Amino acid sequence: MKVSISASKKETAKSFSEYLSKLIAKNTMLHVALSGGSTPKEVFKELAAHFKNRIDWSKVQFYWGDERCVPADDEESNYRMANDYLFSKVKLPSVNIHPIKGENKPEEEAIRYAGLLEAKLPDHNMQPQFDLVILGIGDDGHTASIFPHQISLWDSKSYCEVAEHPETGQKRVTLTGAIINNAKEVAFLVTGENKAQKVLEIMEKKGNHTSYPAALVAPNTGRLNWFLDADAGKLIEQS
Repeated sequence: MKVSISASKKETAKSFSEYLSKLIAKNTMLHVALSGGSTPKEVFKELAAHFKNRIDWSKVQFYWGDERCVPADDEESNYRMANDYLFSKVKLPSVNIHPIKGENKPEEEAIRYAGLLEAKLPDHNMQPQFDLVILGIGDDGHTASIFPHQISLWDSKSYCEVAEHPETGQKRVTLTGAIINNAKEVAFLVTGENKAQKVLEIMEKKGNHTSYPAALVAPNTGRLNWFLDADAGKLIEQS
């Protein structure tokens, strides 16, 4: 496990962007699962502003770790955020973008997307393998769209499942544990003081960590990277 703690959310985005740039440079093709949320948005802005011409975007195939069941042009769409802040600003072939179609019936889309992953991703351990899965952590310890009240979805035999937000009931299509932990590398992007306690409990296996889906992230390769800002990592620094 590698931990990088930066002074601010913006500096965290810079640190992660450098990491991603180097990863792309040393591979002939990189299959990446993206995350939603405010921290990835900052990363997309950083990549578009300062890595537009430093990265060979034709080498990157983009997927998603989860998606809200909304149309692609909806403000809540993870695809729309990535497109608005990154894809539309760099030379990325459209065939390299593989969105979860939130406008489809959720159960049918989970099956379709699992099939797409089987068709597009390299095979390892008799399963599709991402080169990199990017994840965040919610205030409740969820990751991708697997929430504590549905933590059993993590162990699903399917690569994708339909999850529900515990408060709104909104349906989401999410990757499950087997394909996340089969990735070559996993990177957590976490910022904000409100995440500090969860980060401490998950990283050091304390408190109620066993009830947090994010605590189940343990790539088989052992390549787990944490990119934190000072607020999210403040309890780690003190421990």
